[in-house]
Amino acid sequence: MDRTHHKKDKSNQKPKQRVSKLEEAGLIDRLIAVNRVAKVTKGGRNFGFNAIVAVGDAKGKVGVGLGKATELPEAIRKAQDCARKNMISIPLIDNRTISHKILGRHGAGKVMLRPASSGTGVIAGSAVRAVMECAGIKDVLTKSQGSNNPHNVVKATMTGLKDLVLIDRVSGYRQAAVARRGNDG
Repeated sequence: MDRTHHKKDKSNQKPKQRVSKLEEAGLIDRLIAVNRVAKVTKGGRNFGFNAIVAVGDAKGKVGVGLGKATELPEAIRKAQDCARKNMISIPLIDNRTISHKILGRHGAGKVMLRPASSGTGVIAGSAVRAVMECAGIKDVLTKSQGSNNPHNVVKATMTGLKDLVLIDRVSGYRQAAVARRGNDG
């Protein structure tokens, strides 16, 4: 008696892959840095981890988060949650580059961001590159100065991206200022 007809044929089925919450929301994430820290107590050393993660939709929205925990996967998950909460919108030109040159500062770290012509690519160090890829910036020139600590470099990058403005907004400000000055005189 052959009993194989009772078993389902699993050779045709695709293996189930876990889909993370970020992928469901259409977001991409990049792990920037992981740091193991130790606290010395009278019973020995207590180890912990912190992780910096960049999260973005590759269409002009990006966020950076820091997560701390005693286990590395938990620290990464916390960092992803923090990054999703802290997302900012960036004005992109032709969906590929930034609108103007800017210098972002945080602590001793400075990051210069400069728009680039089409086909240049992302010329950046690892920490800045992760943020740019998550934001969807395809052509940019960057230079990191001062601190090479990934925490400060990433925060300086985010400060620079936060300060970007489009020319339409600047001209709107200036016209409003000129109009106000014209009414006063």
